[in-house]
Amino acid sequence: MTDLEGRASLAPERHDHWIERFESLSTEECLVHLANNAIGRLAVNNGGQPEIFPVNYGMDADRVVIRTAEGTKLRHASLDRVAFEIEGEIAGEPWSVVVKGTAREISTALDDASVRERTLPLEAPAPLGEDPHWLRIIPHEITGRRIAKAEV
Repeated sequence: MTDLEGRASLAPERHDHWIERFESLSTEECLVHLANNAIGRLAVNNGGQPEIFPVNYGMDADRVVIRTAEGTKLRHASLDRVAFEIEGEIAGEPWSVVVKGTAREISTALDDASVRERTLPLEAPAPLGEDPHWLRIIPHEITGRRIAKAEV
């Protein structure tokens, strides 16, 4: 739904027998969605411009762990602020979860958490012939919303 100038509106959208409204998800609900999915999008800052990449990921508590090849994601994510997003739909109600945090390359780190995170099962394998690199996102903020339908 947009206003007269084409901007997105957060006002509830009315239909014949129901209304759509945005609802915030709790941190616990966000973590459940994150734990039950495997593909998301990583947003990095590349020379002052945002770039967004599809990635496969795993979860270690509230930390997002990504395996990637050498390239833009790795160069611009490690030790920098990033955003990570997933989305889905349950019973006709779309939802979205965003993790904002700092990424750190853990490919060669020897601490217990990094070693454990590099063994997380990820849905898609690393491309053949490429040495995989691992990133961990340490979250500063985890938020989510759903578009809920309510009878009127």
